[in-house]
Amino acid sequence: MALPVDSTPDHLFAMRNNFYLGLYQAAINCADSLPTLSPEESLEKESLVFRSYIALGSYPLVINEIDDSAATALQAVKLLAMYLSSPDSKESVISSLNEWLEDPAIGNNTMLKLVAGTIFMHEQDYNEAVKHTNSGGTMDLLALNVQIFIKMHRMDYAEKQLRTMQQIDEDHTLTQLANAWLDMAMGGSKIQEAYLIFQDFSEKYQMTGLVLNGKAVCCMLMGNFDEAETFLLEALNKDTKDPETLANLAVCSLHLGKPASRYLSQLKLSNPDYVMVKRVTSAEESFNRAVQTVA
Repeated sequence: MALPVDSTPDHLFAMRNNFYLGLYQAAINCADSLPTLSPEESLEKESLVFRSYIALGSYPLVINEIDDSAATALQAVKLLAMYLSSPDSKESVISSLNEWLEDPAIGNNTMLKLVAGTIFMHEQDYNEAVKHTNSGGTMDLLALNVQIFIKMHRMDYAEKQLRTMQQIDEDHTLTQLANAWLDMAMGGSKIQEAYLIFQDFSEKYQMTGLVLNGKAVCCMLMGNFDEAETFLLEALNKDTKDPETLANLAVCSLHLGKPASRYLSQLKLSNPDYVMVKRVTSAEESFNRAVQTVA
């Protein structure tokens, strides 16, 4: 059962929900129609706007618009944009991030922790990621914890985080998403439950690449690759550069006996640091070395 909630209107609900479901431009557009907000709400609004621009790949806009006088939460978001904008900047960004996290004045900022968890998860340094996110404090941090623990193959810890989210608000979009992520990771009969969560989202809200990919992955896990391909092609029509869609299409195509090279080429061009690209490149390099050795 969910805990009692405050009756105060949540002016940011629609904006937040759009962001969680992958409707990033809609989230940005919501900001223009909001009523007068409290300082805390205004800061969250600005954070959501800039996080949405990051999700859309507009890194320079975020970097240029957040100046040095901005609040810590916005500075953290800017740091994420800098990290994602260029491989060459990653080392300096992580150095700055560690320095900020050690600063007692700002080290406990929840947005800074969220950005730290996100960056270290990108680095596949899951122990370092969870060190900063494990204290929780927000639904965003709890949901990120679920993702991190799944990556660490610690379903027991992921389930514990999910139960905490359910106690706070079992109907929250992030709670439902985290539930679906965990169900897919656990497999078996849980996959159908995950599919139903994504299906519910598709009936309640505008269809997004995130939801379509969720349904597609469930279909692939259940062996329904033809249906998965249909969902993924629809997702590709919405965003031709989305790495999750391209990666899932490559995998789906292989299972269907279709060429996957086009999707892999697109993925390499648009997202050269994506984990599948790194694995494929590493495998290709190992194969080439082996061939040269034999020759």
